[in-house]
Amino acid sequence: MPSKLIIHGGFFSESGTNHEIRTAKQQALKDIATKAHGFLLKHTAVETVAYAVSLLESCELFNAGLGSQIQSDGKIRMSASLMDGLTQKFSGVINIEDVEHPIHVAKKLMEFEDSVLGGPCATSFAREHGFDYFYAEIPQRRKEFQEKLEKTRTGTVGCVALDGEGRLAAATSTGGKGFEMPGRISDSATVAGNYANRFAAVSCTGVGEDIVSGALAAKIVTRTTDGLSLREAMERSFGELKPFDGFAGAIAISANGDIWHQDSHPYMVWASFDSEVNVFD
Repeated sequence: MPSKLIIHGGFFSESGTNHEIRTAKQQALKDIATKAHGFLLKHTAVETVAYAVSLLESCELFNAGLGSQIQSDGKIRMSASLMDGLTQKFSGVINIEDVEHPIHVAKKLMEFEDSVLGGPCATSFAREHGFDYFYAEIPQRRKEFQEKLEKTRTGTVGCVALDGEGRLAAATSTGGKGFEMPGRISDSATVAGNYANRFAAVSCTGVGEDIVSGALAAKIVTRTTDGLSLREAMERSFGELKPFDGFAGAIAISANGDIWHQDSHPYMVWASFDSEVNVFD
């Protein structure tokens, strides 16, 4: 089976208005999708989604890892998760601080029975397992925090991959929505925002509360498992967000190799690699 992957860089309000930023994000996604697909040819889907998301976390254009938003108390807290569609193992970190790649900490947790950790305990686990201190703040995020911007910034990053053995996996990482209440939990480290089994894999972005209310990723995968096409599962699940004007986007791959994306609002930026790289927003 040919290997495929799809990545997203979340929703960004400035992508639709600032040509320079939009172009930079498109190029970054193209480069990361190309590099991740090359990695996928020699690695499993699980290894690849973690690798791809770590590249997104290292790019300050996106709201994850290095580009994470700052919460209302002036601190950066990040969340990330990983799910193996073959083993159904889910692992994640919630509100972790001062690490470079939350997705790698989430991947390490796949080795443990207690596979989802939050807050200071997640950070302590990272230190105990060789993840060094890393200060994730960049000047732009501090400037935004100080000015108390009121723009919608609902960015997250994610990757879904299908490897040559037909195995699926999904990974998602976020720096939050910015200025949120400390302790707020997003969708990214839950099965609402990141889910996979042997039939399909999904990574979501948008307003975490809306995605959790819609149980979005798990619902899309369940419907695909029950026989709907990926497109039908996406469209039906997104239709159920409309009564409360849910703000969300999702990327997905099914076991038969179908790739699909859906969003409720414009300007979700994403790229796929299926024989060649394609970048869209």
